[in-house]
Amino acid sequence: MKYPHLSLQRANEPYMAEMKAAAARVIEGGWYIRGQYVSRLEEQLCRYLGCRHAVATGNGLDALRLILRAYIEMGAMQPGDEVIVPANTYVASVLAITDNGLVPVFVEPSADTYNLDIGLVEQAVTSRTRAVMVVHLYGRACWDESLKTVAARHGLKIVEDNAQAFGAVSPVAGLHGSHHAGALGDASGQSFYPTKNLGALGDAGAVTTDDPKLAEVVRALGNYGSAVRYVNEYKGVNSRMDDLQAAFLLVKLKYIDEENRRRVEIARLYTESIHNDLITLPQAGESGSHIWHQYVVRCVERDRLMRYLESQGVGSLIHYPIPPHKQPCYREYSHLHLPLAERLAHEILSLPMSSYLTDDDVCEIASIVNRFA
Repeated sequence: MKYPHLSLQRANEPYMAEMKAAAARVIEGGWYIRGQYVSRLEEQLCRYLGCRHAVATGNGLDALRLILRAYIEMGAMQPGDEVIVPANTYVASVLAITDNGLVPVFVEPSADTYNLDIGLVEQAVTSRTRAVMVVHLYGRACWDESLKTVAARHGLKIVEDNAQAFGAVSPVAGLHGSHHAGALGDASGQSFYPTKNLGALGDAGAVTTDDPKLAEVVRALGNYGSAVRYVNEYKGVNSRMDDLQAAFLLVKLKYIDEENRRRVEIARLYTESIHNDLITLPQAGESGSHIWHQYVVRCVERDRLMRYLESQGVGSLIHYPIPPHKQPCYREYSHLHLPLAERLAHEILSLPMSSYLTDDDVCEIASIVNRFA
């Protein structure tokens, strides 16, 4: 395929020499889990995002899971409490909720941004609601003053799923002054899965927060529930980042703004070059608020478009074809009426998006899209 949806080899090629050198230093150093490179990465994440604490985890799902588990251990939540979550998110957002015995309350997305429709949040609040999980879907920050107001009025925690928007900047400041997605709410789960804008070469994640107690509990929970060796205060899990992944991420973190700027340029070129009445293009949002983890178009005949693109050598993916409440594992929610989330699942399609694409590549892909009829 001439234009695969994503080539990780090509995406990592610019950093290959530095990452090989970093790997050698880790191997020679002899400390491979929660060592100096993990500590340095946590420090750099705080500096970049503008938050006080970062705790490296094994993956992004665990980051979200551990945030909610920590709130339960701290008494801020208990099993049976509700967490508002967008209905069109990836299933990991919901798994983090239900794995802790909490109840997801699905709210429809905005047809314009594909993010949680913040205007619908307050009507979903009940006496059992304890948190809102905002997902910065496809790389676009989901944040405004009204969300802060609703959360404050009802005493809700705001948990960010920042798996897709590392580097995005909200025009509205977060709860503690930062404008960066991942440091806007009370706590955030980061994913560094290899396909992300800031991607490791394996699974990795982090919790970021300004709450020192939350960070302390999360760190212990991810280390078998232990802050002091062989003393297990909590019934914890094993979710620790290894130093090899931290070293890779330290290399790539230096280039994340450059990476994201190129993605913004590619998205702008797609938007300027695609002219097909059968295709609905995504909206950019305010400057810096969208770093284009995915460039997602909509088409009523999405499956036919996908087959056509494949026949023309263009790879595409669906993010995501089944909303969580329609997944077999969540059949207890299958009765819910969430028409927009369900319609999006049948219409959305992600075009190739990575900083290695040239302007000529983007224009050729756009030309192919324009010929779809």
